[in-house]
Amino acid sequence: MRVRKVDACALRGQLSQPFSFSQFSYDVREAMLVRVTTEDGRVGWGEAYGPAVVTAAIVGDFLGPLLIGRDPRAVESNWEMLYARSLDYGQKGVMLAAISALDIACWDLKAQDAGTPLYRLLGAPPVESIQCYWTGFYFGGDEPLERRWEREARDCLEQGFQAAKMKVGLGVARDAELVAAVRGFLGSEVKLSIDANHAYMPTDAIELARRVEGLGIHWFEEPVSPLDPEAYLQVKSQTSIPIAGGECEATRFGFERWFRLRALDYAQPDLCACGGITEGIKIATLGSLTGVHVTPHAWGTAIGQAAALHFYAARPRHPSTLVPESKLIECDRTENPYREDIIEQPMRLENGRWYLPDSPGLGVRIRPKAFEPYLAD
Repeated sequence: MRVRKVDACALRGQLSQPFSFSQFSYDVREAMLVRVTTEDGRVGWGEAYGPAVVTAAIVGDFLGPLLIGRDPRAVESNWEMLYARSLDYGQKGVMLAAISALDIACWDLKAQDAGTPLYRLLGAPPVESIQCYWTGFYFGGDEPLERRWEREARDCLEQGFQAAKMKVGLGVARDAELVAAVRGFLGSEVKLSIDANHAYMPTDAIELARRVEGLGIHWFEEPVSPLDPEAYLQVKSQTSIPIAGGECEATRFGFERWFRLRALDYAQPDLCACGGITEGIKIATLGSLTGVHVTPHAWGTAIGQAAALHFYAARPRHPSTLVPESKLIECDRTENPYREDIIEQPMRLENGRWYLPDSPGLGVRIRPKAFEPYLAD
């Protein structure tokens, strides 16, 4: 099996309702999908996180041609070649996102060739489903947040979710009010996490954590700058709430410092940004050495969701006890036309649980014609 062609598809679609978090507002949704075609006509799909036209240019003009003629099943060799070629230009960010997309596509082809779902090829036992947490409760709109979020909480509960994550970053006092409100809407039995998207300085993050500690917060995600592990340690030392982060980090080399410092309780590499499946497994193995729970960030298309689900099902388990490990994976509920519109059959989501695909590879069948209206110029 040899790679014959690599296509990069930058997608951009207008949203019916803009939404915001502490850093940015969105009125469009972007994605960059990679299609790797072999000489015998097989197709593997991957996805890159970040600015779609930028990562598409990196794949189309720089990294993609390097895969032509290579065996896509040689994932380790291919990854090392791509990383070595790009090392002088960026050890993380858009360069690693482009490598991630190519790596995911190669794993898709490798599992297809083996005739098995990707998570089984990665060494996992048969798994039916994994519990999800609802990612939502974003800012934006003219309606008071409490009113809109009360409706969203009802939707969350009606769909069977037992865990949710909400946005914070509007200031300590306002955040504390909103966290208390959402806790009331969801009830005491639902796991509730908060996500600041690195909005705060350590002192403010600590103050917010102390104000909401009594509400049973599952984790506090990205409380401070992703450039400063010591700031995470400062927050972590002053609260009983577990600390999460890592979606802005990449590769085992980047995560090693975070794990060595024990700066995180939950590490959240994004498979579409951190280096793909190949590097994600290495990151998870490093995390297992320090007792850090690795659960992937997943905010993209059906391809990224499927990659995250397969990875998480097969992620190395921490040496611990005979008690089954409790897993919880992200399920973004914001508007996203690439989650369902571009695939033949949506991934099965029932009662707040993702069900593992049972067909070979990633298990999602892409309809290229369906994303033609979203192709960016």
